[in-house]
Amino acid sequence: MLRSMTAFATRSGARGDCAWTWEMRGVNGKGLDLRLRLPEGIEGLEAALRVAAGRRLARGNVTASLRLQSAAAAAGLVLNEAALDAALAALAETERRADARGLTFAPATAAQVLGLRGILEPGEAVTAQADLAEVLAADFDALLAEFTAMRETEGAALAEVLAGQIDRIEALTGGAGTMLAARAEAIAESHRAALARVIEKPAEIAPERIAQELALVAVRLDVTEELDRLRAHVAAARDLLAQGSPVGRKLDFLAQEFMREANTLCSKAQNAGLTAIGLELKTVIDQMREQVQNVE
Repeated sequence: MLRSMTAFATRSGARGDCAWTWEMRGVNGKGLDLRLRLPEGIEGLEAALRVAAGRRLARGNVTASLRLQSAAAAAGLVLNEAALDAALAALAETERRADARGLTFAPATAAQVLGLRGILEPGEAVTAQADLAEVLAADFDALLAEFTAMRETEGAALAEVLAGQIDRIEALTGGAGTMLAARAEAIAESHRAALARVIEKPAEIAPERIAQELALVAVRLDVTEELDRLRAHVAAARDLLAQGSPVGRKLDFLAQEFMREANTLCSKAQNAGLTAIGLELKTVIDQMREQVQNVE
């Protein structure tokens, strides 16, 4: 099955007083670039996640982030009574010494006291758990499954578009082959007319001479090999679609080969109809390359 490199997935979980939220995003990339944003202090988690991602993902710039929260933290700020007692004692001692020197301070408000560093603190940090890394790694596997499923859904739509473009390339290649016979006659007539313009007595032109000139023109403008290669590329592209991801790089290379043959066809066309087919081929191939950039 074809997979896109563009996807998004999110997942939440909890265990005891520990809750977490995963978020994973993916965009196009030449290789696999996995960026992990993890809380500190969970030993072994990053290595386990990279191994798991490497089993399921082949290409793309992927960012995965993890947020941890404890039940205590969810309740809001907590009063640090020891710090409050120390702060009040320090305020009292400051006022006593100031009064001894004849100085007077404005009384401190409760809000000012609570605003001092260390008086109000976040709830207790997530309690360390020996098996937390293992639990999170298992949940990350579920996240990867959801992320991959979205890639496959996007990939199915991509495969349908690419299949239609390949069908169009095949049809245009067939049309170019059909047009070759008509082009040969048109080139022959044009060549006879050109010879007639430069020779005083056209009737005296030897048929062998005309045949020789036409043979040289035919060799120079022959596009049979280009059309054969286009047909071969069509078959190869269909095989890659059937094979499924990861084939993005191969499809991108194949699209370049398609374009090379289309360019040569246009340069050798010497015929308005064949040129039009070549230009349409280039348009379809360019659209195909844009879509291929999303394929894993």
